[in-house]
Amino acid sequence: MDNKDAEKLFFIPFNTGGHWLLLAINPIREIVYYLDSLGNDWTTYPDMKVLIDTVLQAFRAQRDIQTSRRGANSITWIKVACRQQRNQIDCGYFMLRFMRDTLALGRLKIPTDYFDEFKCAFYTKDQVDEIKEEWCQFMIKLNVCS
Repeated sequence: MDNKDAEKLFFIPFNTGGHWLLLAINPIREIVYYLDSLGNDWTTYPDMKVLIDTVLQAFRAQRDIQTSRRGANSITWIKVACRQQRNQIDCGYFMLRFMRDTLALGRLKIPTDYFDEFKCAFYTKDQVDEIKEEWCQFMIKLNVCS
């Protein structure tokens, strides 16, 4: 981070071993936004929570933030009520779509009930296909597939 006091949102696509979900982290405020298209709670993946909490505590230590001032358990996890997948195979595309939607709005906070601009229970097939096409075009542009 060039400007270590600037707030930023970092995206961490996380694979639980068979399922993709998205973590959006504001390390300055120590907030982790948890977006899971299966609707699971982060407690479903305790190793993930321990890993991310440890990373944020290391970030805090690197910035010389005293734990006495900010309790060791001050990391806030927020489960975001995001769109839910209707099958067992599209989680990766949902995770990419959540990331794209957040980037498109350019905000540092994700509302608990998701963004009004993108609020609905499910993505349509066309919306999922759209992110699949964008991902393919991105990979072709990077020349990853040659």
